[in-house]
Amino acid sequence: MTDVTDATFQQLVLDRSAEVPVVVDLWAAWCGPCRTLGPILEKVVAETAGRVELAKVDVDANPGVAASFRVQSIPAVFALRDGQVVDQFIGALPEAQVRQFVERLAPPKSEADALVDRGDEASLRQALELEPGHHDAVVALARLLVERSDADEALALLARIPESPEVRRVAAMARVGAGAGGAPAGDPGAEMDELLDRVKADPDARRRFLDLLEVLGPDDPRTSDYRKALTARLY
Repeated sequence: MTDVTDATFQQLVLDRSAEVPVVVDLWAAWCGPCRTLGPILEKVVAETAGRVELAKVDVDANPGVAASFRVQSIPAVFALRDGQVVDQFIGALPEAQVRQFVERLAPPKSEADALVDRGDEASLRQALELEPGHHDAVVALARLLVERSDADEALALLARIPESPEVRRVAAMARVGAGAGGAPAGDPGAEMDELLDRVKADPDARRRFLDLLEVLGPDDPRTSDYRKALTARLY
């Protein structure tokens, strides 16, 4: 599941839908049916194991996306493939109907998909022999390589597939030397504090700082403050 904004809609929904079907859930905090439907969508899409992705859009905070779909009531759910709406529904449907909606989008599992589900290195490598650009196989194998400090092979693998938030994060983990669990050695905050004084004039320091931000991730309470601090130094 990905929270999408007006600014990220093109990349995270339209561009991404060329690789995998994307279900867009238009909702708002005040909408009771949205709160009923949201968890059902998240559960059902998660069951596809990556064959369908879910993008959630708060229409109050992102009026541009809502306007592009000409939304008049919510919850409103749209399915996109190759940048085009291929299915939709309005209102909170029961779980069985939501599952039917999502299953119509999900492509059948391939032999490579089944190998990726196993998750071990040998299976992931076999999956990539069958489908060299298999997104989930590339990302999963790259994560394993990062955890054993084989950053060069991880980055070479990731270069096979289009950039996405997940690809950016694993690549950042490889570059900063993150180990098991994706955490860099030592305290990233202390290093980022030191890098802040150099980010404007030193491209390497700026790249390192941005990689550490990716590794911290949006859920880390420090991320927002460090982004603001970076903007202040650069502009």
